[in-house]
Amino acid sequence: MPLEWCFQPGIKLDFREMPDGYVATSIDVREELDRIGHELKPLEIVVVNTRAGSGYGQPDYSSTGAGMGRDATLYLLERGVRLTGIDSWFWGAPFIHTKKKFIKTGDAGLIWEGHRAGRNIGYCHLEKLHNLEALPSQGFMIACLPVKIRGASAGWTRAVTIIED
Repeated sequence: MPLEWCFQPGIKLDFREMPDGYVATSIDVREELDRIGHELKPLEIVVVNTRAGSGYGQPDYSSTGAGMGRDATLYLLERGVRLTGIDSWFWGAPFIHTKKKFIKTGDAGLIWEGHRAGRNIGYCHLEKLHNLEALPSQGFMIACLPVKIRGASAGWTRAVTIIED
């Protein structure tokens, strides 16, 4: 992954009011960007606060919060975003909710739908971010340099935000 993706202005989408298991759409993303008065620019890092992070370490952590759907993810990627983050353990909706929808519909496209958007336009995302509620909607930088691991499809980073006075 290009290192230029890893140190860019950050934008926070506040989806804390969405119900657990909700799959965010491109309309949700557009409405939130309108609410905060922001137009995405290429390479901005978009982080999503679903409220799951506030429950880290609790038994319901992995079932809490909304997730990003395919069209919401593509909306970001089509505007040049290449690095995203979320406070839950997974970019998509918590799997317990996706599993119920899959059993009901048999639609395998529901599984990992946000992740799969990367097949169309390459990107990386961060999971299990904390303290997103402390960030403003915009006006901060994110630094999240990757650790190089041979033969892996995932790794770790120490993500930090920089807010100037």
